[in-house]
Amino acid sequence: MTGGAGFLGSRLVNTLTEHGAKRIEVPRSSEYDLRTLDAIKRLLIDTEPDIVIHLAARVGGIGANRAHPAEFFYDNLMMGSQLLHESWRRGVKKFVAIGTVCAYPKYTPVPFKEEDLWSGYPEETNAPYGLAKKLLLVQSQAYRAQYGFNSIFLLPVNLYGPGDNFDLESSHVIPALIRKCIEAVATGEEKITVWGTGEPSREFLYVDDAAEGIVLATERYNGDEPVNLGSGREIKIKELTCLIARLTGFAGTIEWDKTKPDGQPRRSLDTSRAKRLFGFQAKTNFENGLRATIEYYARERQSSSPMRLKSR
Repeated sequence: MTGGAGFLGSRLVNTLTEHGAKRIEVPRSSEYDLRTLDAIKRLLIDTEPDIVIHLAARVGGIGANRAHPAEFFYDNLMMGSQLLHESWRRGVKKFVAIGTVCAYPKYTPVPFKEEDLWSGYPEETNAPYGLAKKLLLVQSQAYRAQYGFNSIFLLPVNLYGPGDNFDLESSHVIPALIRKCIEAVATGEEKITVWGTGEPSREFLYVDDAAEGIVLATERYNGDEPVNLGSGREIKIKELTCLIARLTGFAGTIEWDKTKPDGQPRRSLDTSRAKRLFGFQAKTNFENGLRATIEYYARERQSSSPMRLKSR
């Protein structure tokens, strides 16, 4: 499993173990740079996997995507394309490719259905990342059609939960808001600033639910259709911000920086295909998941230096 030491990957290792997996290999990027072909070949020789779950990715929020579009495209494309090809060459029995909701067109009708993936261009701020991931779907389907290679493609929505990245320079919206609110409470700040207008909507999936969905797909699904993994709950960023403020005890002013981009106008997935094909349905209540994430960050803040928090 690539990316097995990361936010989602560490949960996936636990879930695979709970489902009875006997041997789980978690390569480290310090030993195997998956952007290079030699490292990928060496990894597959060293581990001899039956199944490859490809989680490793260069990811980040709007700011990180805008600052590093070339790296987001190149790194994700090279990791995914070469790993899938070499997995086929070495006779891997199944390849599980993890895509992204960012692959969907900017103005996809809500809820997003998998058949709408090709109806337009992704939202500009994260298009390089989204397209690099979507090309893995094309490759997956092509290798199945020509070689009979069992490769599946999953599309998780934005994830959140304990262990997330709270670095304000690269984090997604939930950990960024949690950090801003908790630090404002701790320092007595009466105002926090949030990017955009607050009008866009998002859907979020608790990390443990995402891990369960991936494992169920790995066990039960062997088709060529891409499959959404989501919670089925859409929330506006303004509503989300107010909810996190309430849960963290921040009672100050929320200022909206409208000079910053909103990103995609709406995100909400049709999750019926996952339920029909492999029985996945998210279970975690959103507020409960937020509370667990807030409690995690509060504990880490108490026990860690600012540099340690930034490097997670």
